[in-house]
Amino acid sequence: MVSSNGGSSVICEKCPENMSGVTQDGWNCITCPKGLTSEGKCKCLNNEILVERRMDGILLNEALCIHCNGSEQSFSASDASGNRCVRCEQTFINVSKSCDCSSPNVLTGGLCFSASESLPPKGVATVRFAQLGITLTSAWFLKNLQSSASACWLYSNLTACQALGNMCVMNMNSLSSSSTDACGLFQYIYVNTARLGIVHSIAFWRHNLPWLYYGDQPGLASQALEANHFPAIFSFKGTDKDVKLQFIAASFDAAGNFLKWQSVEGGILQLCPDTQTKLNAAYAFGTTYQQSCKIPVSKILSDFANPIFYDLFLEYNGDNGQQYLWAVPVLNLNLQYSEMFVNQGSNMNNWLLTRRFFLVDALSGKENDLGKLPRVIRIASKITISIRLVSHTQRGTIYPPLITIAYTDVLVQNPETQSVMVSFSVNYEMNQSEAQIQTDITLGVLGGLAVLWSLLKTAGWKRRTGSSIIDLQTVLKFLLFYAGDLANVFFIITVGTGIYWLVFFKAQQFVSVLLPLPSQEEDFVTYIACAFSLKALQFLKLLVSQLTIDIFFIDWERPKGKVLKAVEGEGVIKSAAAPVSIWRTYFIANEWNEIQTVRKINPLFQVLAVLFFLEVVGFSNLALMDSSSSLTRSSESFIAPWSRILRFGVSAALWLAIAFLQIIFFSVFYERFVEDKISQFVDLCCMSNISVFLLSHSCFGYYIHGRSVHGHADTNMEEMNMNLKREAENLCSQRGLLPNTDGQTFQISISRKMRLHYDRIHETLTRKRGPARLLDSSANTFEQSTRAYNTMNKFLNSFIDHVHKEMDYIVKDKLLLERILGMEFMEPLEKSIFYNDEGHSFSDVLYYGNETTLLIFDMLFFSIVDLASQSFVLAAILTYLQQEIFRFIRNTLGQKNLASKTLVDERFLI
Repeated sequence: MVSSNGGSSVICEKCPENMSGVTQDGWNCITCPKGLTSEGKCKCLNNEILVERRMDGILLNEALCIHCNGSEQSFSASDASGNRCVRCEQTFINVSKSCDCSSPNVLTGGLCFSASESLPPKGVATVRFAQLGITLTSAWFLKNLQSSASACWLYSNLTACQALGNMCVMNMNSLSSSSTDACGLFQYIYVNTARLGIVHSIAFWRHNLPWLYYGDQPGLASQALEANHFPAIFSFKGTDKDVKLQFIAASFDAAGNFLKWQSVEGGILQLCPDTQTKLNAAYAFGTTYQQSCKIPVSKILSDFANPIFYDLFLEYNGDNGQQYLWAVPVLNLNLQYSEMFVNQGSNMNNWLLTRRFFLVDALSGKENDLGKLPRVIRIASKITISIRLVSHTQRGTIYPPLITIAYTDVLVQNPETQSVMVSFSVNYEMNQSEAQIQTDITLGVLGGLAVLWSLLKTAGWKRRTGSSIIDLQTVLKFLLFYAGDLANVFFIITVGTGIYWLVFFKAQQFVSVLLPLPSQEEDFVTYIACAFSLKALQFLKLLVSQLTIDIFFIDWERPKGKVLKAVEGEGVIKSAAAPVSIWRTYFIANEWNEIQTVRKINPLFQVLAVLFFLEVVGFSNLALMDSSSSLTRSSESFIAPWSRILRFGVSAALWLAIAFLQIIFFSVFYERFVEDKISQFVDLCCMSNISVFLLSHSCFGYYIHGRSVHGHADTNMEEMNMNLKREAENLCSQRGLLPNTDGQTFQISISRKMRLHYDRIHETLTRKRGPARLLDSSANTFEQSTRAYNTMNKFLNSFIDHVHKEMDYIVKDKLLLERILGMEFMEPLEKSIFYNDEGHSFSDVLYYGNETTLLIFDMLFFSIVDLASQSFVLAAILTYLQQEIFRFIRNTLGQKNLASKTLVDERFLI
């Protein structure tokens, strides 16, 4: 080389024949007495060093190869680069009194061992990658395994012992009685060095050896994880030492050299990059942490060319203020014991715990040349730190933490296109068996009470249908009642559970409870699904029953005078009673049609208010699996995963609270001072001189007495105002069915004879929908329906007026127990029974009287959608849509049923 300025332009010349070699720096030509390397530079024999310049820097014409004197006077040998003579390795001097390890001495890994010494067995320099089914001979193991084992065995060399332990860790700590691989050699030395004693009173930690195992066989995991509590307490609020997990790691390189003590904060154990704040959030006590990403193999090879090995400890303060370290055990899922993956099962008694681990091993997979890319790399693709709370603790006492690691073997083919999915998580758990037992007991007790309550409902239903035979319909009805009651049981349990965890987990300072793991939430989610399914069945049953009720509007208006009317076909004019206007009936029918889907709350406001508090105010942040009870989170902070139990608890608490406030507002203020549509409908019936006769069952229903105290309502404005004024001044009788009473609404239990008579007339009302041969050929359908309507109206008029002595009725109050149980003890054999009803219970055939069922159904629908989608916004949108869809169905089909049962033309229902 003649010219080079460090840029891309370099000028070179060929060396002359008599000086064919190039100096090490490339600037000069020189004669090489012992030949050239492949690069054209001078080479020397083993144990010789190359000299190209004099001590003053002048270039020699011919290079010198100076032999290093290995005799007793100097014990020198050339260094690895061949530039200096240095003192040879001590084992050479000890064994041969020189720097030569000739036969019969054993040279391995740069160390010399005497053939007369008791060496450990010949090691197998292979690494098994079980996931790929590959076993390869590792260049690193081939170079260092036997020497490390021998130096550790003979000299208790700390670095050699650490290196041997690291090679065992690279082999996944796998043990086999027939193998002399790295772990076999380590166990051989461990077993035969009991005389060296133990470290820090730990039986598994042999002096001079690294601590790799908790025992040499499975079954001791429970002793390490449950025999002792961690000697420190944690809280959700307090100083750093109380609210943070202070993990400390001792790190080593592959050659066994100790590197340093270091805190694991800052992403030491996390392969996925992130901000410092989010990485350190993993060690905030009580914060469930999850992080995952996909990393290119090329980045792994560049960032982790040399593996680092860690011994993990948890720091704590003793009673005297002194700092102590607690060793953290490792559950390596890739470990094999006698060819079995003993750590992959859930039975702790089969586990074999270890201590040391690494994140990436790109060294043991190199086959022939340590300077080339590895054939296989091994990556800690899933790291989980598990913190378990001691049962019945009130001060945040935990068991020793456990770090679980799953490694992935990657066959390196094209590093630029290959990638690996890695994750890091911290889980908190406690024994949930007691909570599960309490839940099961509650479910059993409430489920048994639900059976009894359903039997009472079925008995009441049988009484109201006038049947005493237990048939298939009775059994089906019982199952439907039980479905609704069991839905309420599941609802109570799930709401209670959700609010319990929300309050006791988020509000605690000294930790006494921890949230269930996602796998432990499955029963809870199943309960919610059962509650929703059964409540949906009850809701559909309610919808069908409301759409099939019998209803008739009794018109009390009497004709005013007579009118002349031409008789069709006879050509004569006769006088007849003046017709009564039908518009009052149409008006009442429209009002009834409007209140069919009126509710005690505003459904749209309910959905929007819940969504507002969850997403805008920030109550949704209470559902995060962390210790914070703050409603706000900064964008820089780590966002913990959602807890399904807490999501349900927060949304249920808000839903019920807002609904409760709405009900109070509407019942106490709005309906009292603004508008009460149910009471107004009763008043409107009275002003219109129309009564409402409802039958929700065969022999049970409701009656709204709307007979005007003024005798008639089809009048002009002046007379109507006069009537209202007289009523306001108590110048007329009261509106009640009985004299001198105000009771206008009744629950009615009618006799079988009354029902049969009603059905005969009603059959004529609906016959127009039957076959044509059943119709009266002498009259068209309209006339037949009109006559049937008038017949029904006259019959119900006369029935209310006690005209039919064989179908009479009595009026009485319900017993308190009857009101509580929702059934009637007396059977109407001879006379029907009218029960005074001041609570307007006729609303039971409307949405208004079933607000509890609708509210629970809406809330469960919202929760099911949210649990499936993890989106409160989507849940709110779909909940509102289903409300509108079912309201449309209820209005449409209810209107058709109203038109069919009352003969009010559907065209007049608007």
